[in-house]
Amino acid sequence: MTLPRPEYPRPQFVRKDWLCLNGAWQFESDPGDSGKERGLLERELKRTIAAPFCPESSLSGIGETDFHHAVWYRRTVRIPAEWKDRRALLHFQAVDYEATVWANGKEVGRHRGGWTPFSVDLSPVASAGQDVTLVVRARDDHRLPKPQGKQSPKPENYGCMYTRTTGIWQTVWMEPVPETHLKRPRILPDLARGLLRITQPLSRNRPGWKVRAILKDAQGVVAEQTAPADTDLQPVLELEIPEARRRLWSISDPHLYDVELELLDASGAVADRASSYAGLRGIAIDGQALKLNGEPVFQRLVLDQGYYPDGILTAPSDAALKRDIELSMAAGFNGARLHQKVFEERFLYHADRMGYLVWGEFGDWCFRGRPWGEANLSDEYKHQPAAAVLAQWMEVLERDLSHPSIVGWCPLNETHEPIRDFMTSLDDVTRGLYAATKLIDPSRPVLDTSGYAHRVDGADVYDSHDYTQDPKVFAERHKGLAAGKPFVNTHGDKEESLPYRGQPYFVSEFGGIWWNPDAKEGEASWGYGERPKSLEEFLTRFEGLCEVLLGNPHMFGYCYTQLTDVYQEQNGIFRFDRSEKFALERVRAAQRKAAAIEQGQAVRA
Repeated sequence: MTLPRPEYPRPQFVRKDWLCLNGAWQFESDPGDSGKERGLLERELKRTIAAPFCPESSLSGIGETDFHHAVWYRRTVRIPAEWKDRRALLHFQAVDYEATVWANGKEVGRHRGGWTPFSVDLSPVASAGQDVTLVVRARDDHRLPKPQGKQSPKPENYGCMYTRTTGIWQTVWMEPVPETHLKRPRILPDLARGLLRITQPLSRNRPGWKVRAILKDAQGVVAEQTAPADTDLQPVLELEIPEARRRLWSISDPHLYDVELELLDASGAVADRASSYAGLRGIAIDGQALKLNGEPVFQRLVLDQGYYPDGILTAPSDAALKRDIELSMAAGFNGARLHQKVFEERFLYHADRMGYLVWGEFGDWCFRGRPWGEANLSDEYKHQPAAAVLAQWMEVLERDLSHPSIVGWCPLNETHEPIRDFMTSLDDVTRGLYAATKLIDPSRPVLDTSGYAHRVDGADVYDSHDYTQDPKVFAERHKGLAAGKPFVNTHGDKEESLPYRGQPYFVSEFGGIWWNPDAKEGEASWGYGERPKSLEEFLTRFEGLCEVLLGNPHMFGYCYTQLTDVYQEQNGIFRFDRSEKFALERVRAAQRKAAAIEQGQAVRA
């Protein structure tokens, strides 16, 4: 078997030594979640799966899309002998949803949440040069309320709910670290002062030890700083960039500095070393404008759901992740809402390198037990697992905080609950997520929820979702923004959002024009509005909708639904297999057709 997804999975915190554990694992489905009682922990498993692809996907070699309430994995690995005197850490980039890990029969770790990575230390059970048998159980009962994005709670796909992903769906790997070692840094730019601030967590403090950060560009060392590693739990280093070497990260010039991180022992020897990168850029709010590096940039975003016909939530290759960005940019977009999914880190790495704007979001749907279009199945589902949502969103922020391509955060999407005379649980969840996000990352704007129930009064950003298909009606609905009275979503006839306070505003979902000229009679296919009768009708509608928003000087951006078809939802610019539906010239030109630029209006070129 050719090693699938062999590229380094954590490109913003790289160590030289590592071992990819993708490829063949023993596998067995456990429909009744009784595997431990039936001895699956001790015995060989019956089938083989190609990790990191989920059992529902064809790339896994299994391709079974029915429910998998629990699945088991097993593999024996030899820890490289050259890792002597170091601890072997086992990393899972993502396992959906509840994972338990055993090594040589001993439980070594647990994790809950299908979107974020976790690690376990193998050193208590195995050392360098020894074999270790790894067993993983993943539980994923889709009848329970949990943040699972758009994974269908029914056996079949329907509406905008899609094929499920169970178990391991991102890279599994190992790396050696010394007993005292660097942990993942948090790197944030300070454009006003021309520096990069690095918060460097450590596994432990040691008397006399130090941390050192070295910033480099193509000409060599730009800045360097050393800080004690024994006075603060998380030493902070500030790398000031001389003006002559100062180069900003932007859409047109996505410049990245290299960052070398070292942990020095009391004698000055390097005990641990890792590399990273960073971009110097600033995000600011000026009235209704969102500014990048002091200049307003109109954000022409596309909704990207990150599904693939053969890998489902897992891209078939690293090149496929990069290709999706290339397709979006070829169609005239300069960024994306990463919708109802926490994307693989490699996608953000490519966005960083290509100058592609990204809104980091969470796959929060179903956490209240109410999938899209469905009523609750029992009273049990009325209880919101708010603690799980908060904990898992914090892990997303911890993983992705340092990526310069991320220009905003949005933890919730299309929440529903009418405004009442008292605070509701949705108020608490929304306000808590917003406040925690602002505390962890004060450098980016936060949208409390995308569309519908805005519950944070005066949040950084305000938005709406509007799938009106007639450009004239669309324009009428959004002309009130000039007077501070924008279009605000309601749910039926019930008001759900707190008032607009004049902050930056965008239509974060629109369009979704149903266009699939290849659809066969009886084939499941849908999009928003009446299906255009011709390609010309589609393009005219697309141009008209975009022009309404591009021509509005009070909008900072928009997000068109969507980049690709996804199963039965066939309203993408591209087909599900990423092939072109039509030549892109008109789509690209429509997004660059802007009204006259007034002072303070976003740059739309």
